Amino acid sequence: MTKQVYATKQSMSQAFVEGKRIPLTVLTVDPHVLITQKTIEKDGYSASVMGIGTKKKANKPLAGFLKKTDQKNTPRIIREVSSDELADYDLSEILIPGSLVNVTAMSKGKGFSGVMKRWNFGGGPRTHGQSDRARAPGSIGRGTTPGRVLKGKHMPGRMGNENITIENLKIHSYDAETGIVQITGAIPGCRGAIAKISITKSPNN
Repeated sequence: MTKQVYATKQSMSQAFVEGKRIPLTVLTVDPHVLITQKTIEKDGYSASVMGIGTKKKANKPLAGFLKKTDQKNTPRIIREVSSDELADYDLSEILIPGSLVNVTAMSKGKGFSGVMKRWNFGGGPRTHGQSDRARAPGSIGRGTTPGRVLKGKHMPGRMGNENITIENLKIHSYDAETGIVQITGAIPGCRGAIAKISITKSPNN
């Protein structure tokens, strides 16, 4: 059985356990419906194509893909999960409170940022006539040797909007009726971000 679930980030909350305040991330898990199966004979690998949630209208590429399947509703999200089983699965059997999980999501995009914000540089002096270079990176290379800027140099550039994985979080609670799951700690992304929850250790094991 697969141990991957996709959820939508909603908000942050908190809970008190044994007198200690625990930060929680609240997510909504929509029903996962099996659309089709990838096979080694046809596709070169084995995976289940899952439809998550529903929406009113599909664009033409999605409509063409769904036409080849028996799916009646238009899924909001389509993802492949590693599974050899050709069957839908019960989310309550996967999202067990107390399970350790890894959560992967796209972090917030912060646009083009300078070195002080992106890499926590200290900045230059603000004295002795210095007026417009206080937040500049300064010298970026050496002279004769090696005579070039080395790869990986911390420079200004796009910040955020990266796939980030937070490991060893714990499922605090899961309500099968509402689809709300609460996970301890913070996860990447803004409200409405799609997060992949991977179960690493179940309390039953």
